[in-house]
Amino acid sequence: MLNMAEGLSRLGALAAHPVVRTLATAFADAGFELAVVGGPVRDALLGRPTHDLDFTTNARPDDILRIVTPISTAQWDIGRAFGTIGARVQGEQVEITTYRADSYDGTTRKPVVEFGDTIDGDLLRRDFTVNAMALRVPDVKLVDPTSGVEDLVAGILRTPIDPAVSFGDDPLRMLRAARFSAQLAFAIERDTRRAMEELRDTLRIVSPERIQGELIRLLQTDDPVRGIRVLVDTGLIDLFLPEVPALRLEVDEHHHHKDVYEHSLTVLRQAIALETSRNPGAEPDVALRIAALLHDIGKPRTRRLESGGGVTFHHHDAVGSRMARKRLQALRFDGDTTDAVAKLIELHLRFFGYAEGAWTDSAVRRYVRDAGDQLERLHILTRADVTTRNKRKAARLAGAYDDIERRIVELREQEELDSIRPELDGNQIQQILGIAPGREVGEAYRFLLDLRLDEGVIGPDAAEQRLREWWALRSAG
Repeated sequence: MLNMAEGLSRLGALAAHPVVRTLATAFADAGFELAVVGGPVRDALLGRPTHDLDFTTNARPDDILRIVTPISTAQWDIGRAFGTIGARVQGEQVEITTYRADSYDGTTRKPVVEFGDTIDGDLLRRDFTVNAMALRVPDVKLVDPTSGVEDLVAGILRTPIDPAVSFGDDPLRMLRAARFSAQLAFAIERDTRRAMEELRDTLRIVSPERIQGELIRLLQTDDPVRGIRVLVDTGLIDLFLPEVPALRLEVDEHHHHKDVYEHSLTVLRQAIALETSRNPGAEPDVALRIAALLHDIGKPRTRRLESGGGVTFHHHDAVGSRMARKRLQALRFDGDTTDAVAKLIELHLRFFGYAEGAWTDSAVRRYVRDAGDQLERLHILTRADVTTRNKRKAARLAGAYDDIERRIVELREQEELDSIRPELDGNQIQQILGIAPGREVGEAYRFLLDLRLDEGVIGPDAAEQRLREWWALRSAG
């Protein structure tokens, strides 16, 4: 609950921030207005940490650059066309934007920018009332033309103007509603939510890169599930990640299986809890969270209803991996993230064979080799994938995974498990067998790698003897 006395005190502290004071003095001396705007004001009132400082002013971009240059160590004007100048002031990165009123023309993917002259007009064009507040500096005056404070108190997300107009100006704001709902644990006001449902198709004019950015921000929140539910319930997610609502498989009276959609949301929550407990203080792991959300997207495509009432999803791991790769590429995710998510989904079922019976050291080595640099994420995803209410089964699976992790540690202590290679390299293979570079060297290398995985370190002499035996058999065959 927002305490106004405490909130106003925190606004005073925000105004007294050294960077804010420095900029406020510089702009006032130059004869221009300046205000901290948006998220920093909202978070100060809520008592949340403030990470970035954003400012708005009646100064035009050229004037902003002229004012900040003497008091900053770096400046950048990549956003000049939109009225934004960035600078590094006293070690902090800030952005200062001219009062503006931008909108889409309904067909292009880029906003049309018009500069404004008043702070109230600038605030009216912002996404939600809780972000449409500003703190004038240096005189420390809260500007709140759309009753954002009241909505903060009520825990409501509402657009400053008619939501149809606001979302028409920038359809991406509909995705921001889902993100802020998750980030702040706020409800979306009725008319605003209805507009999201009615205008969802306008999201098609927004570039995949911008949608990807908003999806990442949602997944970086402490509890993105709330926002994902908003996207699914409004139909917005159908336009850029339709595999998620497709998880809501129909269940008839003769065939029973768990609710795959709810299961996936639970896995996401559990993965985040494990991620934060195993890596405290680390940045949110977006690739892991995407994999947790999408790990079962192959199930709708592979579902088979059996005559006895059972349901199977054979190969949904491999199918889902391919589907995820295609979708992330369409959303313009980078190659590393796409590869990581695809591999995690492909491997997420591998462990469950271990729970049925202890693996040999060879099987453990192969598990580590196949996971590669995704092993820690795979540990988390596999553990999070256990959502059974059967406490005995859950305890058995947890114990099995404790065991496999212990064995991996033990094997690492015995050998360099993370970089398993044959005990003889390609040059040695050629010299021992008297062959030139080519396909046969590759076959020999794979034989030695399998030998290494199956039997561990046997020494170069023994490896050479086994290689010669294999070569003799191969030649005779």
